[in-house]
Parts: sequence; structure tokens; C-alpha cells
Amino acid sequence: MTGASGGIGRAIALELARAGVDQVLVARREDRLAAVAKEVALLGRRAEAVVGDVTDSAIRQRALETAREKLGGLDVLVNNAGVSAHGRFADADPDRLRPIMETNFFAPVELIRAALPLLREGRAPIVVNIGSVLGQRGCPHKSEYSASKFALRGFSEALRAEFASLGIDVLVVTAGPTDTEFFKHLIEEHGELPWGGGKPVSPERVARATIRAIERGRHEIIPSWRGWLLATANRFFPRLVDRAMARYG
Repeated sequence: MTGASGGIGRAIALELARAGVDQVLVARREDRLAAVAKEVALLGRRAEAVVGDVTDSAIRQRALETAREKLGGLDVLVNNAGVSAHGRFADADPDRLRPIMETNFFAPVELIRAALPLLREGRAPIVVNIGSVLGQRGCPHKSEYSASKFALRGFSEALRAEFASLGIDVLVVTAGPTDTEFFKHLIEEHGELPWGGGKPVSPERVARATIRAIERGRHEIIPSWRGWLLATANRFFPRLVDRAMARYG
């Protein structure tokens, strides 16, 4: 589990523990990661903490080695770590795109690549990629983030077909607005997002939906009514959504 120190990652870690799963938790914030590992232990499961940035290949390798040596293998790989930025593309620092793509796309891709030998030996193995409704409909002021989540979703669809013969499933959790600290750790911010806030769903709700989806063999879920509404509107009324988005451009 990457990005395990808070938000959706922490919530999924606790739900997996309740489902009887031992885990390797990866995140940059050592104190927060240790706290989540302790919570998992209080639920009666084992949690091994690997502190570091998932964009670092050495950290990814350490996490997989820990899974093999301490837990005996890998059945579920959850790619949750993510970063974002706010602001129009025209006003963005040219250096804004690369770290978003590194964390949101390249890191999970390379972690999946490195994890394949372990996953092929797993019991009902599955890759869970935490995506975003902005991976189905790009939004102004979130161009780079939207691009990274579109890439992750497309990659996941391709992998699902390729991995079918290997017995490895792929689930995309298309998250909508969620009540986390995500927007407090932006790479760059140019003003507030122009659309209204609304009430986000809790990370616990996203986590429960994710575990149910794993158990039921779902391929993609949208655990937020606002996210579902945007994705559905964009599917059936794309020009209407285009006009609505242009108001915020």
C-alpha cells in the first residue's frame, strides 16, 4: 500500500486489516506511517512500515522485498500515493507537470512491473489503482492531475486484458471529492478552485467500497455520487459538460 500515512490510504489499510490482511505500508511521513501501522496491529494484523518516496526505485524495491521476506508474498498491491496542483496550465511553472506524472503514473507503473513476480505467485492476486473521476473527465485548473489519472486509467485497462491469462485482476477506484488532507499538500497553487466545495465523502466510505469491489471482482468503481454524476453526464452529454467546464476556465 503506497500513500498509507493518511486519507484514503490509511482508511484502506484499516479495512484490509479488518478483512484479515497483513500489509506493507509505504509513505514519506514516518510518524504518521508508524501511527497507521500501530492501528493495524491493534486490529490484530501485521503491518511493516517502509518510509520513503514511492518515486524512488530503491523504496519500491525495499517494499517488495519486505513483502516477500516478512509476509511471505504479495496478494494485493494498492497504488494510492498521489500529488496534485491548482491553477491554469498557462500560468503553471514548467516544472509542475513532471513530479505529478512521476508520483501518479510512473511510480505505480514501475511498482507493478517490479511486483509482477510476487503477484504471479499470489493467491487471487489483484492490483488496485486509486484513480480519480478527473481520469474520466478533465477539469480546468487541474490539467496535469487530470492527465496523470487518465494515463493511469488507460494503463489499468490495458493491463487487465494482459494480466487475465496470468490470473491477476486490476481494479480502478475512481475516487470523487473525498474528505482528506490531499489539497493541503499541493505542488503549486494559483488561487482557489473556482467551483463550489460541496460535501465530500469520507475516506472510510471509499475504503469500504474498495474492499467490497475486491471481494466481488469489480473492475472499476466510483464511490462518490458527485463523481458518478460527472462521469455519467460526460458520457451521455459531453457537449453540455464542455460548456459547464468552460465557465470555470
